[in-house]
Amino acid sequence: MAFLDHPSKQIRVKPTRPVQGLYARGGKRLFDLSVCLLLLPAVGTTVFLLWLVAKACAPSGFFAHPRVGRNGILFRCWKIRTMGENADLALHDIFEEQPERRLEWEITHKLSNDPRILPFGSLLRRTSLDELPQIWNVIRGDMALVGPRPVTRSELSLFGDAQKDYLAIRPGVTGLWQVKARRAPCYIRRVKLDRRYAQNVTLAGDLRILLWTLPVLFRPTGQ
Repeated sequence: MAFLDHPSKQIRVKPTRPVQGLYARGGKRLFDLSVCLLLLPAVGTTVFLLWLVAKACAPSGFFAHPRVGRNGILFRCWKIRTMGENADLALHDIFEEQPERRLEWEITHKLSNDPRILPFGSLLRRTSLDELPQIWNVIRGDMALVGPRPVTRSELSLFGDAQKDYLAIRPGVTGLWQVKARRAPCYIRRVKLDRRYAQNVTLAGDLRILLWTLPVLFRPTGQ
């Protein structure tokens, strides 16, 4: 039974787990830990350098946002800070001044030419380097290297019947959406890709996605 925190009550969601093989049931976690520990020295050094840059432009170099994980458990998803402080309040001000941008946000949960982004933030977002601290989430067991993109509580409602597939596995640092459709901000397609992955978790599939992720890093497409 999955539980999602709520100010007044807990929301219960019962995920129906897709039938998976041995890799999905245990091998995937071992694979994630092995790769993370192998990459930790290089990734840790890079994260530290990026943190120094972010800290020079904002009071804090890291940013953590609550996301929904496996079985509906909320966790703090870590990133290098790419926006100024109080970005949520600034978003409200943007909608007040430019009401037409609210529709863009409701459709994609992103804003083109977002004025809240720090000078270096655009580059980090386009290359996904701001997500490197999520290696800590993987080590902790909040996330996997490959899986659905972690969502907020409000975004989970957009998954409809696919919620059970999302909740059945750990969200990933990278995934099918990131490598196949990141340039096309269509949430329906994103949900379909995440659902497809959740229903067929294999070592070969994870290796392919990790290999496909490398060109994406060197061919910036994010926002």
